[in-house]
Amino acid sequence: MVRTVSQLGEIVREVRERRGISRRSLARRAGTSPAAIARVESGPESPSFERFEALLLVMGERPVLRTEPLAHRYDLDDLALERERSAAERLAHSLSWNRMASEFAIAGARARRANEVSGPARDD
Repeated sequence: MVRTVSQLGEIVREVRERRGISRRSLARRAGTSPAAIARVESGPESPSFERFEALLLVMGERPVLRTEPLAHRYDLDDLALERERSAAERLAHSLSWNRMASEFAIAGARARRANEVSGPARDD
């Protein structure tokens, strides 16, 4: 199961309960108070990664992190190619896309006008 940083307290509580460790015992092992453990587990206090790791270690477990790429709206290869271009090349490229979009808009407007005058094409 993938967990987020905001769920560190839940992880501490789940491990503690699975291991059958009381809050008081965990607090004693970690050198803190049961109230501090309760704040971490219930959410008002978000532990640093170091504190999270220390709490797990005294319960005989260790955290394992992983990363995953973010979903991108744009093609990363295209973005990399754009970054390699000079400012002048990027401007020229952008203007060419703008011209093409304008030509599509003009062609669409002409087609709509022609359709209004002659009526829709029929497939007989």
